[in-house]
Amino acid sequence: MPEGPEIRRAADRLAAAVAGAPLVHVWFAFPALKYFEAALPGQCIASIEPRGKALLTRFDHGWTLYSHNQLYGVWKVVAAGERPDTRRSLRVALETADRAILLYSASDVSMWRSDAIESHPFLRSLGPDVLDPTLDAATVAARLGSQPFQGRALGGLLLDQGFLAGMGNYLRSEVLFAAGLHPSRRPRDLDAAALMRLADALLAIPRLSYATRGIEPARGMRDDYLTDSPEGFRFRVFDRQDQPCPTCGGAITRIEAGARRLYLCPRCQH
Repeated sequence: MPEGPEIRRAADRLAAAVAGAPLVHVWFAFPALKYFEAALPGQCIASIEPRGKALLTRFDHGWTLYSHNQLYGVWKVVAAGERPDTRRSLRVALETADRAILLYSASDVSMWRSDAIESHPFLRSLGPDVLDPTLDAATVAARLGSQPFQGRALGGLLLDQGFLAGMGNYLRSEVLFAAGLHPSRRPRDLDAAALMRLADALLAIPRLSYATRGIEPARGMRDDYLTDSPEGFRFRVFDRQDQPCPTCGGAITRIEAGARRLYLCPRCQH
């Protein structure tokens, strides 16, 4: 499943294609949404905002489309009137005079009054978004030390969208490596310096991935996060089992944590 940086880049791409232009054609596969096929043409998409791993498509007449891709959903940007040759099932089509955005294969789609969207059960369950520019490390550190989260192992906690929205599996491995922490550690066992180091990494690494396109490395690529290429982001431990740690040279190890693969350096993370 895409993680916060990828979802935010997708939202940017969708908004760049259709935001601000009047809709001329709207189609929904879901019977409960058929009413909006007639109500939305002539309206404009005001914004497309990621919230954790969901997207909120806000229309300028006070309604918002909630969608969650889950495992198989995907948005495509195409020319107006175009429908790609695919075996996927089209769920939503939002089309301006020039461009269209199409949602395939997703099933979690609904329309909400914009002033009521925050009552959506998924949104109510989310923690702060790691890519929210107003979120700072002090707030994250306080959240780590709070009663609901301080006793949980970091390997599981960092995948909990109720802790921080937008985190995911590759980010979890990279954050823990950057902070020098083993996934079995718990926030309540960390000293103030380690807690702040983790809080800093929880913000810095997702933001770097978003800002520098989050491109996965080819074998043999440089190991630092930020290279001199436009892409920038490189994995230091994720998907690098048995390769040398960029810090100490020891072998990167793969383990299972929270039923997901996690990569770490046993020497550097303790």
